[in-house]
This record gives sequence, C-alpha cells and structure tokens, in this order.
Amino acid sequence: MPEDLKSKAKEICSVRLQRSLYGLKQSGRMWYNRLSEYLLSKDYVNNAICPCVFIKKSSSGFVIIAVYVDDLNMIGTQKEIDDARTHMKEEFEMKDLGKTKFCLGLQIEHFQDGIFVHQSNYTKRVLKRFYMDKATPLSTPMVNRSLDVEKDPFRPCEDNEEVLGPEVPYMSAIGGLMYLANCTRPDIAFATNLLARYSSSPTRRHWNGIKHIFRYLQGSIDLGLFYPKNSKCVLVGFADAGYLSDPHKARSQTGYVFTIGGTAVSWRSQKQTLVATSSNYAETIALHEACRECVWLRSMTHHIQESSGIVIEKEPTKIFEDNSACVTQLKEGYIKSDRTKHIPPRFFSYTQELQKNQEVDIEYIRSSDNAADLFTKALPTTVFKKHVHSIGMRRLQNFEKKRLYLFQGEIMLRYSFS
Repeated sequence: MPEDLKSKAKEICSVRLQRSLYGLKQSGRMWYNRLSEYLLSKDYVNNAICPCVFIKKSSSGFVIIAVYVDDLNMIGTQKEIDDARTHMKEEFEMKDLGKTKFCLGLQIEHFQDGIFVHQSNYTKRVLKRFYMDKATPLSTPMVNRSLDVEKDPFRPCEDNEEVLGPEVPYMSAIGGLMYLANCTRPDIAFATNLLARYSSSPTRRHWNGIKHIFRYLQGSIDLGLFYPKNSKCVLVGFADAGYLSDPHKARSQTGYVFTIGGTAVSWRSQKQTLVATSSNYAETIALHEACRECVWLRSMTHHIQESSGIVIEKEPTKIFEDNSACVTQLKEGYIKSDRTKHIPPRFFSYTQELQKNQEVDIEYIRSSDNAADLFTKALPTTVFKKHVHSIGMRRLQNFEKKRLYLFQGEIMLRYSFS
C-alpha cells in the first residue's frame, strides 16, 4: 500500500494484477492469446472457422496442434511432431504424456486397423454414483412410446402427480448422460434430450426413464466409436424429423448425423422451435439444420486439408433424407400449394442455394436405412442395433478378442517355426 493511503479504508482500494492467475475469468483468454501469439510466430496458421487448431506445413510433412485450454494434442508426421514438441518445451513448462490415450474423459485405444474412442471408465463412475452399477442390463435406451397422448410415459407432469424433490438427483443424472451423448454415445442422444425437457418438474415416470438409460448403459459400457485406418475420408450426412415427437406442445424433433469413413463425427437430436403442420414441413426444417452443420464441417475439413497439404477433391456432400416429397421440392424448386404456401421460403432457398453451388446433394433414402432415425424416435431393438452399427459404434471387447486371437496366432507361428 502507498504511504498516503495506509490511513484510509482498504475498501476504497483495488488490486491490479501484473499477471493472469489460474482460475480467473480472463485467464483462459489470456493463455490463448499467449499461446497463439507464439505459435503464429513459428509459422503456424490459424483460422476463425476452428480457432483452436494450429497447422504448420513443411517440405517433409505437417503437424496439427489441437488446443483445449492447457491440453494439447499433436497430429502429423513424426519429424514435425518432434520439432513442435521441442519448440513448445523451450517456451513453456509442459509435460509430454506420449501417445494420447486419455483426454477430457475420453479413452482412446490405438489398434493396427484404426482408433477406438470410448468412455468406459466415465460410464462406470456414473453408474456407480447413481447406484446402478449392478442393475439388470437392457437392449435399448428407452421404452416404446404410446400413440395415446394420455398414456405416453414421457408426457409432462400432470396436476395430480407429485414432483420429485431435491433428494432425487435428476439434473445431475441428466448432466452426466448429456456428456456421454455429446462425446461418444450418440445412441442415447434422443432419450437424453427427451428427458432433459422435464428437469424443472420431473416426476417418478421421468426418473424411471433415466434409470432405463442407465440399465442400457450397464449392458453396453464399452460401446464407442471406431474410426478405421484405411477408410475413405468422405463426409456423408443423414437427416430426419420425428413429426409431433412432443404432441403435448405440437413440436417435432430434428435429428441428423454426419459420418466420415462410416463413423459418426457430428450429430444432434433437438426439439424444433417452430410448430410444423405436416411431416413435410418438419423434414424441411430438419434438412435446413443439417445443411447449416454441413457447411461448417466442410469449411473446417477443407481448411485443415489445405493447410496440411492434403489433396482435396471438392465434391458435394451427400445428405440423405427419407421424405420423397421434401427431396423433390428442394431439388426441383419451391412448389407453392395449399399445403406448402405457409412454410417460410428461407427453409427452401438456403438449401437450394447450397445445391446450386454444388456444396450439398440431397438424396432420397428408405426410412429403414436412414441412420438419423436413431435421433428422432424410439426404435425396436433390431432396427436400433442396425442403426447403431451403421454409424460406426462397436464394442471394445470385440477388438480385445481380436487382439488376443492375433497374439495367440503369433505365438503358435513362432512355436511352429522354432
């Protein structure tokens, strides 16, 4: 304190920080500015499309640094990775953890034919926290819904029903499930989104729905996403809408999923904010949302490929839709009729412009083959498992068995040659 202020009350003074401290509101921003300034000075390139990805290309290869606060992942050719590691250690105090096996709750398994991403440990912790680690497993994350609105188990709280108190950790359970659904478990995205709507006034029915998801997770703890090594890096999308998925508020459900090499990289299951008066209307809204996501994914992947020196084949991204009328309207132009004249033209014009610029290509697909059905409705067990497999979800135990067979075969081969 200055001498002339020591006699005054400390409440009138403030402290000026000479350096940002860990945990303050601006610390993350200050650290990002410091890190990006250094990486850009080392000839890394950055783009507003994906501001936390830094790329450097050289004559012998490339390196990509993905930043999440103070966690960094490096991808690229070995020489460039070693150089980047050396430069970073010279400037910052950092710890080299080797090949990424665990990051932000995600477990990454490296196999000869690809990479498997899962959250088995996190799932076990969630099940144990809610005392569901010894529950009986189930084959699907939710029960089939009744067409009768009054018998729907996912209907809102009624006047004669009791709202659960704070002793039931409903919101905590929703938070745990949402982290799974957003990272590696798209198979529970729709059920979690449906039950999250009742966080303010949950009932015993809704809590039973939460426990149903936990029982499904108990039987599929090691389920995750497998990214094959030698697959074609082609972006493919699937879009769908569940008409009147919320019949109590006359709202439909938007669902889409994008895959690269047959494995999901982006997905969403969300209640629509507009009242759709027909299934065609609901599907048009869902396609509009899927196209918006597609534009961002294309921009990001093209930026990474161009900056890394990877050859790019600029082809339109195929988005599959199972409503033939919707596909026809978007391909052949907006058809004004008594059934479509009330639909805002922006839902048609945006998608049509993307098709005209050859950025997307809307194609028809049968509903039984549309993987986006997984995000809009409750499905029978056989259909559910088919769509789960179609978006690249696999069991870790299958890879471990395969690894064991290869190991045993190698031992037998060595023994026979010896």
